[in-house]
Amino acid sequence: MTTSLPFALFWPLLVGGMGTIIFEALLNPRPQPLWRRGLAANCVHVGSWLLLFGAFILVLQRPWFTVVFILALQLVVVQSSNTKSRTLCEPFICHDFEYFWDAILHPRLYVPFFGTGLAIAAIGAGAAAIGAFLYWEPSLVSQWGGQRFITLCGLLIAIGAPLIALGWRALAPTTLNPVDDINRLGLFASLWAYGIALMRSSPPAPEQSPFYLLTQKIEASRLTATSNVRPNVVLVQSESFFDPRPWHPDISDSLLKNFDATRLQAQLHGELKVPAWGANTVRTECAVLTGLSPAAWGPRQFNPYRTLSRHPLPSLASAFKAAGYRTVCVHPYPASFYMRHKVIPPLGFDQFIDLTGFESSDKQGQYIGDLAVARKVGRLLEDSDNGPLFIFVITMENHGPLHLEAPHQESLAAALPTAPWPLPAHLHDLAVYLRHLGEADKMLASVKSTLDEHKRPGLLGWYGDHVPILPEAYEHFSLPAGTTPYMIWSTQTKEWSNDFMPEQHDTCALTASELGVQLFKQAFGHDISSDVIKAEPEPQEQE
Repeated sequence: MTTSLPFALFWPLLVGGMGTIIFEALLNPRPQPLWRRGLAANCVHVGSWLLLFGAFILVLQRPWFTVVFILALQLVVVQSSNTKSRTLCEPFICHDFEYFWDAILHPRLYVPFFGTGLAIAAIGAGAAAIGAFLYWEPSLVSQWGGQRFITLCGLLIAIGAPLIALGWRALAPTTLNPVDDINRLGLFASLWAYGIALMRSSPPAPEQSPFYLLTQKIEASRLTATSNVRPNVVLVQSESFFDPRPWHPDISDSLLKNFDATRLQAQLHGELKVPAWGANTVRTECAVLTGLSPAAWGPRQFNPYRTLSRHPLPSLASAFKAAGYRTVCVHPYPASFYMRHKVIPPLGFDQFIDLTGFESSDKQGQYIGDLAVARKVGRLLEDSDNGPLFIFVITMENHGPLHLEAPHQESLAAALPTAPWPLPAHLHDLAVYLRHLGEADKMLASVKSTLDEHKRPGLLGWYGDHVPILPEAYEHFSLPAGTTPYMIWSTQTKEWSNDFMPEQHDTCALTASELGVQLFKQAFGHDISSDVIKAEPEPQEQE
């Protein structure tokens, strides 16, 4: 006897709904169980399942195929979240869905962390499941007719959507701390909460950037690069740069000898509080260039360049440009990554040199080497006309996945002199990282030398965007603090005036959103009026 259409959907609906709860429990760290989340979060969870089931079965027409398909998608999100939590100390959020497309365009940066073998197996299993269900499970439309089938699917959607809306309205506001929010709300409710918050948020106003007032004051006072001999300014965002020696005492003290020497000579140096861990470089990059803290971006803080691609803001580059500088950005990677080709020019850069400005012979490991980037900076300074240059450099050499490279035994003496060979698993990626970190140290010396030899004074800013991805080393030893070092060094030895010191409890500690302002003020020194100085934002806590 043939079952009715509603009953034919009952068991798939029930089994699939239970499956979403079981699969959510695979998250690491695991969210609170359903009975501790509150009614609102559970309404969103149940409503999401009904909405997804109704929408997908409308297309697939096969209930068990729909269950397996949705649970497979959820498993991909769960696995992605666990990988992200392990490597970046942050779970999956709504904003991360766009990275699935980036993973197709730039697979080297994403797929190895997920697991190449696992990705291939998942694709193969998915293809086999699709073929099997299409062959063996009959279509409900052929059994019950299109009108009844569509009516029931519409009913499921009509029940699910209001449940989501009612539950979301009753949810407590998100804290914008993804770890806390997914623990409190669960996977489905946190995804909805972040997505709706993102859609409802507004981009920061230009007036919020400290460079808005700085630029206005400079233009009004005609404080240009010709009023005095302005320095060439080079600001280097060094990929995954941090000082690992305090974290792991077996690392050689001489690994960063140029960094140590420069830090002793620097006008300002210390720890930089960055809004990223292991990746998400543009969060730090955006904070330095726009002078805006994560709090100013609200839900848009997790990928601010998507907003900047449509809503440009005043920046460190536009302030230098207003003061008569030629502004250049150097990033040895495809310009389209993170939509930098749509972000960098509107931020005030006259020229954007991406991967096409380098040769394949410039590679050091997987990416263009830091020394090749230093040579590019040197040529820009040599070819400059009588005006000063502002060059912003975004390096790539030390970008992961580090486990795709083999450690070099000959380089261990300069980095890990006491390490055994062959290396244990927890030292493999660390050895690769330290070798490239040594190249960054050489780049620092090269850029300093170029600035020193130029007839125009020079100013060098240097900082790391985040700590590297080294999960095995962190599990074996401990997590580092998460801050990165920064410094501002000048070819002209002069004391830093108290008028320009940042108002911090610790005068050496800065947030990423304060670094660009401090660099700009050092370039112009006492020529900046007290009104311009007051454009500096008040120190803000990092998210």
